[in-house]
Amino acid sequence: MKACISCKESMQRCMETHSFAYAHLYNDEKAMDMHIHDCYEIYYSISGGKQFLIDNCFYDIRDGDIFMINEFESHYLTQIDQQKHERIILSIDPEYLERLSTGATDLTRCFRFRDTEMPHRMRLSQDEQTRFVYLIHKLSSNEGLGEDILDQTVFLELMVFLNRAFDSRCSDQSAEKKEPSAHHTKVDEILSYINTHIREDLTLESLSSHFFLSQSYICRIFKADTGTTINKYITAKRITLSKSLLSQGCSVNEACEACGFNDYTNYLKAFTKAVGISPKKYAQYNS
Repeated sequence: MKACISCKESMQRCMETHSFAYAHLYNDEKAMDMHIHDCYEIYYSISGGKQFLIDNCFYDIRDGDIFMINEFESHYLTQIDQQKHERIILSIDPEYLERLSTGATDLTRCFRFRDTEMPHRMRLSQDEQTRFVYLIHKLSSNEGLGEDILDQTVFLELMVFLNRAFDSRCSDQSAEKKEPSAHHTKVDEILSYINTHIREDLTLESLSSHFFLSQSYICRIFKADTGTTINKYITAKRITLSKSLLSQGCSVNEACEACGFNDYTNYLKAFTKAVGISPKKYAQYNS
C-alpha cells in the first residue's frame, strides 16, 4: 500500500475505497483546526507533538503515544514543535472495520469504549512501538499481485494488536493514571460546563455571567490553553452531537434544535463546512 502525502488525502482515500489508508507525515503539513470527520483516526506520535484536545480531554503527548479517535469526537492538535512534527495517521472507514469484526472479536472497541482514565490514548512500551512501526512498514512493502489481500491481512493483525493493548490497559487502570494537568484549572471548568450545557443557548455573555469572569479574560485563557476559540469549540461539539443524533434517526430539524443551533441557516452552513456534506445527505448515508 502506498502511503498518502497528507492527512486529508488519507481520509479521502479511506472513504472513497470504503476501507483504510495511512500517511507518514513530517512538519510539512499544517495541523488542522478543531475538526471531526466520518472515519476513525489513529494518530501515532513519533516526534514533535505536544498537546492534544479530544472532546474535553487534554493530553500531553510523548513520543510513542498513540491516540484512537472515533467519528463523533472533535479533536485538535493544540501544540506542536515547529522544528519537527513526525507522525503516522491511519484513517479507517467505520463500516469496513465492523465488517471485519466477528462475534468474538470487536475491532471497533478501541474507538468506542470510553470508560477509562485516559480514553483516547495509549502510551506504548518500546516493544509495542517496535511492533506498530513494523506493521506499518509491512503495509508499505506490499505491492503487485495480491497486494489488496496482503494489505487487509496486515491491517487485521494491526487492529488485533491495538485492541489487545487497549484491553490490557482497560483491565489495569493503574497503567494509565490521569496526569496532573498544567493548563489553567478554570479552563477545565469551562470545558465541563460547555459539554454539560451544549444543547442550551451558550454565549460568551452567559459564560461570563456564570463564572463571574470578564469576557476578554475567558477568551484569553481559553485560547491560550486550548489553541482554539470558545465559539469554534462550541460549534465543533454541536456538530459532533448533531452527527450522533442524525445517525440515530433524528430528522435534520430535530438535530438542529437538539444540538443547540437556534438558526437553521447557520446550522446548515457550519455542518456542511465541517463534515463536507449537508445534514440531510449525512442522515441518508448514516441512518
